[in-house]
Parts: sequence; structure tokens; C-alpha cells
Amino acid sequence: MIVSMTGYGRGEVSHDGVTASVEVRSVNSRHLETVVRLPRSLAHRENDLKEIVRSSIARGKVSVSVTLHKETNETIPLVVNTSAAKSYYKLLNQLRKAVKIREEVKLQHLLQFSEVLEPVDGEAMDETEWVCVSSSLKAALEGLNAMRAAEGRELGKDLTNRIRWMGEAVDEIERLAAEKVPEERTKLQERVVQLVSDPSVIDKGRLELEIALLADKLDVTEECVRFRSHLKFFLESMGLAESSGRKLNFLVQEINREANTIGSKSSDADIAHRVVRIKEELEKIREQLQNIE
Repeated sequence: MIVSMTGYGRGEVSHDGVTASVEVRSVNSRHLETVVRLPRSLAHRENDLKEIVRSSIARGKVSVSVTLHKETNETIPLVVNTSAAKSYYKLLNQLRKAVKIREEVKLQHLLQFSEVLEPVDGEAMDETEWVCVSSSLKAALEGLNAMRAAEGRELGKDLTNRIRWMGEAVDEIERLAAEKVPEERTKLQERVVQLVSDPSVIDKGRLELEIALLADKLDVTEECVRFRSHLKFFLESMGLAESSGRKLNFLVQEINREANTIGSKSSDADIAHRVVRIKEELEKIREQLQNIE
């Protein structure tokens, strides 16, 4: 199935006061290349995120942008460590009595110790953020792939029309080449007779052999058969479920090779003109394939 490498997708998921928005963009590239922009709190999740992208996309330069928003609800993300507060209070009282200080231990004294107030469970918050981000990313990738598939269908229609035209063109080339071989045979015989003053000295067997060899060199049947075979495989590869961009590029090279051979074998202007048109179409196809996964 033809899939374009160009697309855009966006996903947004909210859970437990955390909202994650993910935007994914992709353009053509020879290999899969993922560029990620993550909040600092999720920097350690970059490889996990790239793995999700890799499971959904085979080729292309992919840019992923993640935005997090946390609802505070006017609450501070801190909790009191009661045991630590009691321990510090006890120690401060012991110190006060030891150095004979009359001042009572106050709250401000306890707040000097960072262990008294602790942040909310970081692992739980990290897990909530990751759940939102991973779900948003998957939704964005679904949108991205839907756009890539839609563009791929349009590219597929264009490629199919060009391939079918080339099939018709090579049929016409084969017909023209078959008509030209007898003409070339006759022209060769006439030239030989003109060069030799006494036709009786011509070895007719040798002449027929040379003409047969020449006719074989001018025959493009084998190249036309391979040409049509490559066209058939091209159309079949377009319908495969897996990524087909590299295989299609290879087939275009082979089709171009056969076109070059056909052009070099024929000196006919009509055939040469059709070969040039075929190569023009192949160049357009090659440009289209640069954007196919």
C-alpha cells in the first residue's frame, strides 16, 4: 500500500489533573529519524517515546512536540513528613536544654529542615504524565498515518496512470521494432550490392548470417518482455501492506535500464521519441517516490 512520508497529527489526553498535547509532523527522509521536544520532567522518557514512533512509522523525518499542563487547584504539591517533624522537634528541645536556652522551639525553626515538607510522590506524578503523553502520542500518530495514507492513495493513482501509459508505449515500441527489422535487412542488402561491383562474388550464406546477426541485435523483444515484467512487479508492490518505497525505487532503476537498452538498439526516430517520453515519465515517478514510505 502506498503511504506518503508527509503528514501531520495531533492528540490531547487529560488524566488526574494532567493534560498532555502532542503534535507530530513528518517529511520525507531515506531512513527513520525522530526529533523530540519534551518537558524537562519527561526527558528520561525520550527513548520510550521514540520506540512508540518506531512501531508506527517505518521511514521519514518525524518531529514530535510535547506540551504538559498541570491543574494545581490552588494546592501546593507538598506533604508534611510528620515523623521527621517530631524527630527534629525532639532534637531541638534536647539542644535547647543542653545549652540552657529558654526560648521555646517554634514552627519556623522546624521549617529550616527540608525533610519536614516533602514533594508529592514523584513517581506517581511521573507515571500520570507518561500515561497522558503516550496516549496523546498514539492518537497523534493515528491522525498522522491517516493523512499519510490519504496522500499515498493520490500518489498511487498518479503512479498507476504513468505505469500503464509506459506499458502501452512499450507495446507500440515492440510493434514498430518488428516492422523495422525487415526494412533494415533490405537496406543492408542494397548497400552491400552497391559496394560490390560484381554481385556474383558475394557469399550469400555469409551475407544472410550477418543480416541475421544484425537483426538479432536490433530485436528488442527480450527487453520489452523484461520491461513489462518490471511494470507488473511495480503495480503489485504498490499494493503490498509493508513499506514499498525502496522496492519501487529499485524497480524504477531496472525499468530505466531496459529503456536505455531499447533506445541504444534502435535507430528509428519514432522509437527514440517514445523512449525519451518513457524516461521523462520515469523521472517524474522517481521524484514521486522520494515522498513514499
